[in-house]
Amino acid sequence: MDAMKTLPFTKAEAVGNDFLVVDWNDLQALGLVEADLGPLAKQMCDRHHGVGADGVEYVFESTEADAHVRLFNSDASEAEISGNGTRCVAAWLVDRRGECQEIKLSTAAGIKPLQLLECTPPRFLFDMGMGLPKYQESDLKRPLQLSHGAVDATILNVGNPQCVLFTNHFGIEWRRWGAEIETLPEFPHRTNVSFVRIVDEHTIDVRFWERGAGETLSSGTGATGAAAAAILTGRIKSPVRVETSAGQMDLRWDDQIYLRGPARLIARGDYLFEKL
Repeated sequence: MDAMKTLPFTKAEAVGNDFLVVDWNDLQALGLVEADLGPLAKQMCDRHHGVGADGVEYVFESTEADAHVRLFNSDASEAEISGNGTRCVAAWLVDRRGECQEIKLSTAAGIKPLQLLECTPPRFLFDMGMGLPKYQESDLKRPLQLSHGAVDATILNVGNPQCVLFTNHFGIEWRRWGAEIETLPEFPHRTNVSFVRIVDEHTIDVRFWERGAGETLSSGTGATGAAAAAILTGRIKSPVRVETSAGQMDLRWDDQIYLRGPARLIARGDYLFEKL
C-alpha cells in the first residue's frame, strides 16, 4: 500500500477573499515540481472535494525580499498578483517568525512593501504599496460590445489587468457581464472585472469578478483598480473607502497607491491527495 501524501497548508482570508498558503519547500519534499502548481491549486481550491479557496499562494525563498510569492487561481491559471493574497502571505510570515515586523514580498508584479499596522494574531492589519496604475488615455472610456449591447469601461493595469464599469446599482446582471468581459477578444490574457457604485466623493461600493476565480467577496487589486479608475475619471478623490460584500479597505494615492486592509489566519492542516 502506497504511503499517503500529506501537504501542510495554512488557510487565510482578507476581507472574505480566501487563500491557501503553501511552502514550496514542503512541495519539494513530496517530489512535486513547478508543473504541479496549477493542478494542485485547482484540486485544493475545490470547495466540495478539496479544502476550498479562491486561490493558492505558493511561497518561495528570495534573495531580494522576505519571500517570493506565486499565485494560482482556483481554475489552475497563474496570476501576477493578488493584493488580498499578498497580505495573507505577509500575515503567515509574521506569524511563522513570531515577530511583528515589516514585510517585503516579491511577486510577478514586482516587490511589494507591507507596513504592519496592527499585530494581534490571528488578525493583522497592513498598509501595502500597490505601485502606480498603467493605462492609456483612450482606455479611460473604452466602449465594449457585449451580447446585450455596448457598455463603457475603464481599462488599466495595477499589476494585473483590470476592467472597471461604473453603475448606479447592482441590479444589473453583473456576474454574467463579468464572465463575458473576462474572455472578450480585447483581453487576450483575460481580465479582472469590477463593478463600481459611487457613494460619495471619497467612497465607492464594488463587486468583483476575478479572472480565474469568478465572483469573489473582495479583491485587493480589484479595489485598487476600481478606485484608481474612479479617480482618473474624476468621479472621486483620494483618500478612498472601498466597500465590498465582505468589509472595507482604505486606499490613498500619494507617491504611489497604498491599500490598507486586514488579513486573518483561519486554519492550519495537512492536505491529503492521491494524484495530480
